[in-house]
This record gives sequence, C-alpha cells and structure tokens, in this order.
Amino acid sequence: MVASLATSIGKIHLDKPAMLASGVLGISLDVFNRLYRSGAGAVVTKSLSTEPWEGYPNPTIFSVDGGGWMNAVGLSNPGASNFAKMIEHNQDVPIIVSLVGSIPEDFKMMINEFENCNVTAFELNLSCPHVAKVGLEVGDDPELVKKIVSTVKNSTNVPVIAKVGLGTTHYLNTVKTAIDSGIDAITAINTVRAMAIDVETQRPILSNKFGGLSGTPIKPIAIRCVYEISSKYNIPIIGCGGISTWEDAIEFFLAGASAIQIGSAIGDNWISVFDDINKGVLQYMKQKNYSTINEMVGLAKKF
Repeated sequence: MVASLATSIGKIHLDKPAMLASGVLGISLDVFNRLYRSGAGAVVTKSLSTEPWEGYPNPTIFSVDGGGWMNAVGLSNPGASNFAKMIEHNQDVPIIVSLVGSIPEDFKMMINEFENCNVTAFELNLSCPHVAKVGLEVGDDPELVKKIVSTVKNSTNVPVIAKVGLGTTHYLNTVKTAIDSGIDAITAINTVRAMAIDVETQRPILSNKFGGLSGTPIKPIAIRCVYEISSKYNIPIIGCGGISTWEDAIEFFLAGASAIQIGSAIGDNWISVFDDINKGVLQYMKQKNYSTINEMVGLAKKF
C-alpha cells in the first residue's frame, strides 16, 4: 500500500500536513522557501495589522520548565501593505496570511492588499492572549466575530480560517459563531494566557507582565480542544499547540485535526522538525496500513 502525506483542510490542499504556525519566522519569503523545501506543507505568516507595529520592549520571550516558552512580543509586524510587497513574487510556497484587527473594516482593508499575491488562505487571529483590543478580546465578542468573518468572506474567494483560543468566554461559542458566519476551517489553539515572576527581582519577567504560554505544556489542552470541536462540529480543523514529534502529530489527527501547525519546536529543532515529523507520520501510516491521513482523522472519537 502506498501512503501519501497529502491532506485537505476543506478547500485547502497541501502536499504535507505540517505547517509553520503564525508568529515564528513569519516575515521573510526567503525563509518561507527554505521551510517549504525542508518539508513544511505551508507557512503561516506573523499576524499582520493595518499599520506597522513595533511590539513590546524586551524582555519579550523566555523558556519555561517542561519544554515550553512564554512570550509577549506584542504582534510586532511590518504591516499588511508592506508585507504584501514582500511576497508579491511568491510562486511556489503555500502561504497562509494571518491577520489581526479590531473591527471588520481593518480586515477588509488588509485583504485588499493581497489581491495580487499568491495566497493559499487567510487565518484570522481571534485569540492573541497579550495584546489589548485585538485577539482574545475580539474572539470573546460573538457579534464582532460574526461581523469580521462575514466581512472577510464577502471580500475574498480565498479560504478563510479562524484561529481560536481560550479567553474569558467558552471558546466553543467563538467556534460556533465563526462556523455560522461561513468560516472554512478552524485552527485550535493559540498560546494560553500566562505569567511568571522573578523571585530575585520580585518583578514580572515579561515587560508586558502577561504573555502567551506555548510548547509542550499546552499540548494536552490543545488536544482536548481539537477533540471537542471535532466532536461537536463538522468543520475542518488545524491542530496547534505543543507539537514537536510525529507522535504528537498523530495524536492531533486522531483527535480530529486534518493538519497541524508547528511553532515552539522550531526553537529546539530548527526547521528539521518538519522532515522528522513527515518521516515519522509516513512510517506510522505504513505500519497501520493507512493510505491517507484522512483515514486517521478523528478515530479516537470511536471510544
């Protein structure tokens, strides 16, 4: 039996299931090409805003026990217009453009900037845990989510993904609102709002005080969320959160994801992590006699 790593997330078709998550190495076409050649099925850009953002002052990131990271970079980015010029000559790399904003008009304006670019999908960041008036504050407002998703869907024929996280309201409400508004797929989850304090200086370690926890510590939470979404709604899912090995990837597929995103693991394994995961998944598929990833998706829900 010939096994294939190709997968589909609704209308999005990828040769390989592991993609770069937003926020990591996400602002250079040269890097995108390197990642693609190294086994990434797609790359998700850093979250882009209507205007360039500088982000927060240092310290903005540090490692935590258990293989995780905490960051509050502040969504620093060059702005949608500038970034569109950076990728306008892209031909081969499947690029998913991540967007962040406060009102529907922000997203519509940014979508228009990419009309002449080769873009595979747009991912709406409805879940950043450490920037005020965007991210989780947007995702926690069902009416605003409805307006944003509807506006974006009416502004483009490119598939649209909603990235959800754990805010002050139940994330499944955000998922339902996004689905009812026409979203094509869900990415679950974003980093988890967290904090750390230096016992010597007795001060918060991050300049923003609060940040987003990523990496191995949040994987069980992400698995649970993917399983819950998959069990409740018929929507393609991209799993994200603490993935660093092929076993992690398989776990997300079994929970209901059709593809995965990798972020923090790049800090430990550089871009070889994509090839390592691809090889491991392919070997597992051969051992279990699966010819496609779709045959594995959601199998854990049988028990």
